[in-house]
Amino acid sequence: MIKGSQILRLSTYEHSHVLTALLGRYGLSLEHISTDTDIPGSYWGDEEAGLIGRSLLARSDTPVHSVLHEACHYICMDHQRREALDTNAGGDYDEENAVCYLQVVLADELPGVGRERMFNDMDAWGYSFRLGSTRNWFESDAEDAFAWLTGREILNSGGLPTYKLRAK
Repeated sequence: MIKGSQILRLSTYEHSHVLTALLGRYGLSLEHISTDTDIPGSYWGDEEAGLIGRSLLARSDTPVHSVLHEACHYICMDHQRREALDTNAGGDYDEENAVCYLQVVLADELPGVGRERMFNDMDAWGYSFRLGSTRNWFESDAEDAFAWLTGREILNSGGLPTYKLRAK
């Protein structure tokens, strides 16, 4: 994992109120944790965002892409897993691909982020895709993820967010 300073972090994101509002549309609250504290609910540790129930926990050094990724796990998981959520979002291979796809789509909802920034930050962080980059995967090999998301009404047929959680 490359954890470069070029990656957009909460401390340098000027529109965090928009991020907070986006998460709120899905019933999530963003809770800021002190930088000198481990992030509760973080699956990977370090500065990676955490999930416990409806709370998405992050520090100022948490990358924006990590916040979006964990939010997308919450959005894509079924109700039963969402109700018992503490740290491990679970899910299968298809759901993980859907999470990554949705993460890119939701980046377009955030001023100063957008999919270009998300592609770059995901690549710099070390996300790994069959075609060598997030952009190549998203544009050429993610039809299954798109179908997964539209089939669960998380995205509409035009690829835009419905702001609905996965129902089942």
